[in-house]
Amino acid sequence: MKLVTRDIVREIDRRTIEDYGIPGLILMENAGRTTAEVIMVEFPEAQRIAVFTGSGNNAGDGFVIARQLISAGLEVTTYLAGNPRKLAGDALTNYNALKKTGADLKRLDKGFGAYAPSDLVVDALFGTGLDRPVRGFLKEVIVFINSLEVPRVAVDLPSGLDADTGQPLGAAVMADVTVTFILPKLGLATHPGVAYAGKVYVADITSPKFLEDGIPYELITFDTVRSFYGPRDEDTHKGTYGHLAVLAGSPGKTGAAMLAARGALKSGTGLVTVGVPEGLNPVFEAAMIEPMTMPLPETDEGSLGPEAVGLALEMLSEGRTALAIGPGISTTERTRRFFKEVLLSCPVPVVIDADGLTILAEEPALLRKLKAPCVITPHPGEMGRLMGKSSREVQGARVEIAGNFAEKYNAYVVLKGARTVVASPDGGIFINPTGNAGMASAGMGDVLTGVVAGFLAQGLGPLEAALLGVFAHGLAGDIFKRTEG
Repeated sequence: MKLVTRDIVREIDRRTIEDYGIPGLILMENAGRTTAEVIMVEFPEAQRIAVFTGSGNNAGDGFVIARQLISAGLEVTTYLAGNPRKLAGDALTNYNALKKTGADLKRLDKGFGAYAPSDLVVDALFGTGLDRPVRGFLKEVIVFINSLEVPRVAVDLPSGLDADTGQPLGAAVMADVTVTFILPKLGLATHPGVAYAGKVYVADITSPKFLEDGIPYELITFDTVRSFYGPRDEDTHKGTYGHLAVLAGSPGKTGAAMLAARGALKSGTGLVTVGVPEGLNPVFEAAMIEPMTMPLPETDEGSLGPEAVGLALEMLSEGRTALAIGPGISTTERTRRFFKEVLLSCPVPVVIDADGLTILAEEPALLRKLKAPCVITPHPGEMGRLMGKSSREVQGARVEIAGNFAEKYNAYVVLKGARTVVASPDGGIFINPTGNAGMASAGMGDVLTGVVAGFLAQGLGPLEAALLGVFAHGLAGDIFKRTEG
């Protein structure tokens, strides 16, 4: 499912009206009618409806909703938080049509004494065009709406929410249901917008579907990834499904390597070999049954160092189909040398995570010199180090930062967190909806590294491996939540 920014949806609206002759009044009627239908399906017990409007196009949607609900026999009061003299175009037409029905229209000025108790509130104050902080009385209206202990339905976008980033602009309505038009807005698919939107319905208001062609933003769904996997042929064996090399682990961090290896095997990888510091090899041998191990020369600190580069590259040249490097590998000076030398000579697709990303942050331009495709899987802190930014800055612009890095360094970026962002070098941006707060646990990222690298080893391209990896990984967590809590 495609996602849109305010500029993209504005252009779709313009072309729908100007190029294809579908009047704005029809689009507004379709939007309002569909929203009214959703309200009656979601909240069949609600009889008294309060519709809050401003003075822009979103108010026009609100007027249509009020008229449709009145026609369905419900008791509707429309509260104008804006000056009706500022209404224009289609919004004004629908305001006048609503007035002619004898509807209950009340002006909100500097207080809320006109408000009568209701069973449900419709938020039609602002739409996607809002790009500055909400102030003054309209901010008070949003706070008032949020204080009402009844369900709240947002029209297109919760008022006050930035359509592109999902950040509240000063204040935003906390909706239980959002009915968005044409396509979901990017801000509805990313945090914190997800929490403000509640349950999201996408209403088709009859804009031509081909106007969605070329949109770079997409929500990952089953339809996105279903072609990446399928039933296995009976006449196959473990060698058919790839051989992943994992270079990871150091004293105190053996679990990271083990989790990555297990993640790869759970993803269906045929063979996994873990290259580990030789002093730790007995630990790995005792703890892991299915993965193979290859003891490599270690530094005085017990981690992988330059002495291990030759054997590691020899291992990669002997039938391995992908590499995962970084989990628990340590960041000592000699390990840094090992990491960089292996990375620059690696002949197979590679996934970099954890300590590997910390080392890479010293010289991210190394990614442009790699011989094979690369996927990086940073959490916000690691992404911040790679970009010279704080975690807070990364979280405030996840889509933009992941996309910029992917294009600049020709790498596939999996920016982890709630609503993981996958960015490809060609400008594609994908948002993953699976996963839950129970997955905020040490080692979860190591498992994801193994899953993505395992799909790479099985022959998927870097984008396909990243998309299927994050979707399946999060879905596994969601299934576990449903069955185990």
